[in-house]
Amino acid sequence: MKAHGFRVGLIVRKGAELATRARAEGIPVYFIDFSSKFNVSAWRDLHQLFRRLRPTVLNTHSSEDSWMAGCMARLCRVPLVIRTRHVLAPISSSLSYNLFADVIFACSESIGRQLIDQGVSPAKIVVQSTGIDERRFRFSEQDRRQIRKQYHIGPDDILVGNVAFIRHYKGHDFIVRTAAQVPEHFKFMIVGGGDDLELLKRTIEQAGLADRFILPGHREDPERFFSAMDMIFFSSYEGEGISQSFIQGLLYGLPLLTCRTPSLMEPLAMVEKYRVVDYGDTEDAARKLLELAGDLLSDEAGMKRQRQAVTQKYGLQTMIRTILTVYEEHGIAL
Repeated sequence: MKAHGFRVGLIVRKGAELATRARAEGIPVYFIDFSSKFNVSAWRDLHQLFRRLRPTVLNTHSSEDSWMAGCMARLCRVPLVIRTRHVLAPISSSLSYNLFADVIFACSESIGRQLIDQGVSPAKIVVQSTGIDERRFRFSEQDRRQIRKQYHIGPDDILVGNVAFIRHYKGHDFIVRTAAQVPEHFKFMIVGGGDDLELLKRTIEQAGLADRFILPGHREDPERFFSAMDMIFFSSYEGEGISQSFIQGLLYGLPLLTCRTPSLMEPLAMVEKYRVVDYGDTEDAARKLLELAGDLLSDEAGMKRQRQAVTQKYGLQTMIRTILTVYEEHGIAL
């Protein structure tokens, strides 16, 4: 939105990783303690900040900041309050959604339906996932050669990839258990950092698979790693929305194995080569990896169709158009 001429700022807790990234982009960062809605000093700080900034639009994301900042935005008469719902999980109450938010961005159709089922006004809901920069995420033969050489991936190896934060609900232990059931020329690369990274390393070592797993850690250039992969194993099993890394991977047209979660079923109509598996069924997952490995030859026309379809629905420009339309509908324009 900054690139489109809007004045933007980020309000987060101290220590948030987003603060570092925002400052690197020249975005002002303001710190508020959102740890509890009963923190009186945080309410005072938030009131003072809103009075000073006088925002035209507020977009909240998590439970506590949606309660606190959403309520304060109403008291300070912020013209447009948006709440984004990223996860497919029951909400404790529809009160804050209906009372504080003018618009609710649901990151998948499944999330939108669940909110309605739990009493959120359908008129407030706009389905829009986080947009992916399609210009950044595109195949590069140079990146493929460099990454595979760097991590000693041989020409006969099949590299199964996953890009995600290392957290329990991402299901990486399922990938490890499945790896034990496929031939040794299947290598596995999990790109990402997180609190559970050390636990994942121990799980791999205990399974005796350390020589078949590559863990590059957190990377700011995940697009290069997608180019090196032969297929993607997306193992998330809990109710997140449509993960950014899931859509990023779809832009490469790679064969896909994904766990059966409601939000992730939505984009599959656009995917040329995929299989679906229930989380934990390692025998079925291994069988389907072998099936996908039997059809790795690139179908340029199919990959192009998939990329165009994914870009049209989930691309960055689509998200920006949706946001600008919502702004205009509420009388906000540059």
